[in-house]
Amino acid sequence: MQLYNKLSAKERSAIIESAGNERLTLSFYKYAKIGNPFIFRDYLFLNWDQLDVLGRIYVANEGINAQLSLPAENFKKFKIHLDKISFLKNVRLNIAVEHNNKSFLKLTIKVRDKIVADGLNDSSFDVTNRGKHVNAKEFNILLEDANTVCLDVRNHYESEIGHFKGAITPDVDTFRDSLPFIENTILQDKKEKNILMYCTGGIRCEKASAYFKHKGFKNVFQLEGGIIEYSRQVSNSNIENKFRGKNFVFDERRGERISDEIISKCHQCGLPCDTHVNCENSACHLLFIQCQSCLEKNNGCCSKECQDITNMPLEAQKHLRKGTHNSNKIFKKGRSKYIKYKN
Repeated sequence: MQLYNKLSAKERSAIIESAGNERLTLSFYKYAKIGNPFIFRDYLFLNWDQLDVLGRIYVANEGINAQLSLPAENFKKFKIHLDKISFLKNVRLNIAVEHNNKSFLKLTIKVRDKIVADGLNDSSFDVTNRGKHVNAKEFNILLEDANTVCLDVRNHYESEIGHFKGAITPDVDTFRDSLPFIENTILQDKKEKNILMYCTGGIRCEKASAYFKHKGFKNVFQLEGGIIEYSRQVSNSNIENKFRGKNFVFDERRGERISDEIISKCHQCGLPCDTHVNCENSACHLLFIQCQSCLEKNNGCCSKECQDITNMPLEAQKHLRKGTHNSNKIFKKGRSKYIKYKN
């Protein structure tokens, strides 16, 4: 019985290429009480592996957060399977704006304490008392209201390449950091304002809106379905697009274009660019913005030091990084003394 991915990314990539089938990229989340997330996790893996689902899925006592891809021909079977799970019946599926057959190369389903790391004590407030969901048209109206404070509850490297016009984009590394920062620096003396928030697909706003209502903010709104659903409604209903740039996504695509504007710049030369890459030095792996010219000039590296390391024999590189734990605590996304043009 296979309960874990057994193929390397390289092997899976070759299989996808040889299959030649169109794959769909999508995401969904649902807060629900799951008695035994470990059993639920194995149940999902057994069923989804048969449907050639690939992705990154988190399961916890509080629900599920899924980002995945699957062959387009298996979508109907996948939807039937979801509808058989009581709390996932008719769950909103955020279909990606731009698809890539290699957006995910493994099926990883993990049991976590929470489906989003928010740093909150959920027992201290009612997480179901969330803000009012608004669609794209309602969001645009609120955005133009002088009494509205629009908050981007994503991280700095996400909002740098794309955000709504007039939105406040906190310079934070994690969602855990954003809530106290917003409360203590942005929303002071704004209890009577319209608090309008958005994120990628809506999951972070679910917790954030409930948290701010608990803190005494009366008029709290959240963009239903996040940027992904907003883009779909704008396209289908001829609504004015007030989003500028790209929507950052947490898969191999790293971004999907929502408007033609490029609002960020290459971190190495300062020219307009909104393409995220990871440094080719495996001991660094810094996420940063790099244009094609700088990528070629620097061999995909963020610095001369990293470039020198990638020129070493592979065994020498492994020796240098031995004992180093590659994590966000050491390698901050988009933050390095070597990148000159960070916004």
